[in-house]
Amino acid sequence: MIKVGITGQNGFVGSHLYHTLGLCSEEFQRIEFRKEYFETPEKLDEFVKQCDVVVHLAAMNRHQSQDFIYETNIRLVKQLVASLERTASKAHVLFSSSSQEERDNLYGKSKREGREFLINWAESSAGIFSGMIVPNVFGPFGQPYYNSFIATFCHQLTHVETPKIDNDGSVKLIYVGELVEEIIRKIRKRKNNFSYQVPHTASVKVSEVLSLLTDYKEKYFEKGEIPQLNSTFELNLFNTFRSYIVPKNYFPVKFTQHTDDRGSFVEIIRLGIGGQVSFSTTVPGITRGNHYHTRKVERFAVIRGKALIQLRKIGTDEVHDFYLDGDEPAYVDMPIWYTHNIKNIGDEVLYTNFWINEPYDPEDADTYFEEV
Repeated sequence: MIKVGITGQNGFVGSHLYHTLGLCSEEFQRIEFRKEYFETPEKLDEFVKQCDVVVHLAAMNRHQSQDFIYETNIRLVKQLVASLERTASKAHVLFSSSSQEERDNLYGKSKREGREFLINWAESSAGIFSGMIVPNVFGPFGQPYYNSFIATFCHQLTHVETPKIDNDGSVKLIYVGELVEEIIRKIRKRKNNFSYQVPHTASVKVSEVLSLLTDYKEKYFEKGEIPQLNSTFELNLFNTFRSYIVPKNYFPVKFTQHTDDRGSFVEIIRLGIGGQVSFSTTVPGITRGNHYHTRKVERFAVIRGKALIQLRKIGTDEVHDFYLDGDEPAYVDMPIWYTHNIKNIGDEVLYTNFWINEPYDPEDADTYFEEV
């Protein structure tokens, strides 16, 4: 088993890497890291000693002072190198640098020099080092006004704010899940690669991104329609957008019922994409689910009976409870990386419609079990 520690494990990329490694528990053991370790050499040494692999992601991206960004990032690398030397570590160190290395700014300079410090350590200690030069990263749970312009746009569009384009250039992007897959491939190879340009998976203008996100707001956020998704990039962008909707402020969404003397008609979902529709009956007291997805788009719609739907974001403790009643049909969508379940809390059989954007494939189910 490979023991992996991640500096910055609670950050944007770090948390995605940490939770994805948790899905491979037979191959990887995660060594816990806390940012306070950088302030205590003994704690940092204890962490490093346990690691076969150290992924150094801890860094500062934005601050009012560029000098402070530079000094912080260099200090963190130097502290890590000092610990590697004190412990005579032979760990494989992976470093997330940036495509801004060659730009005339102190953030890029801190990344370039940080990578050079780690190269020097690897050459002098016979260590293994992977210097990954990463394009712009986007994905769920990024911090607005900090991690990426996409995080900022998504936050603004879901919080009654108006996005503004300062520079409509073409941007090379990689989805955080794709970057995590790249990091894991490097961990498995365990080879020196002092300067590796991580390939981008999309190149798009800022205005094109904003146009797609605005479409998602108008169709999904305001009308509940799943938009047409024409590529993996658009699916990833849509799931990123959905992650900025606060579940407790948005769900459950009540359907419009059309009733006459024959009964009632309710439209469950309007699609710009296909997928799989199913329904279930659940007897009183039974709970279904307790699993999560990392890419799938899914909707639960209660049409008869009483249900409790619960969501909890992986890595957090807060549980969102939604009570639905077939007398007022409503739906709740399942954000990615949220474990979820549905329980019949009534006295009669619960009828639930389910829609998911891709048919079930037992060879690639994207379904991971964890109690809410």
